[in-house]
Amino acid sequence: MFQGLRTVVYPVGNLAEAAAWYSRALEQEPYFNEPFYVGFNVGGYELGLVPDGQAAGPTGPTAYWGVPDAAAAYDRLLSLGAHPGEAVQDVGSGILLGAVLDPFGNLLGVIQNPHFALPA
Repeated sequence: MFQGLRTVVYPVGNLAEAAAWYSRALEQEPYFNEPFYVGFNVGGYELGLVPDGQAAGPTGPTAYWGVPDAAAAYDRLLSLGAHPGEAVQDVGSGILLGAVLDPFGNLLGVIQNPHFALPA
């Protein structure tokens, strides 16, 4: 079911400034740049920026694991004993994500992103 690590998201106060800084730091432009999300493909993994995001559980970045069906993965994790964290939602452009707290209190994110692909 899991396809591998996809995305680490950092909440930022000013999305445009953060996108410009990360463009410089990573020496590349984002592959996805919208008012609600900026995504960079970094060696086949995604570094994402969100404006004024809030952590659903423990503070800090959230790692999202790529899955073919975010809702099914979320429900399956709950059935295995995880606790609801952030319900699966469409954050824009067909990107679905959600997060659960595993039985040990760790935040575990799932993401279904039709725009992101690993390099060939």
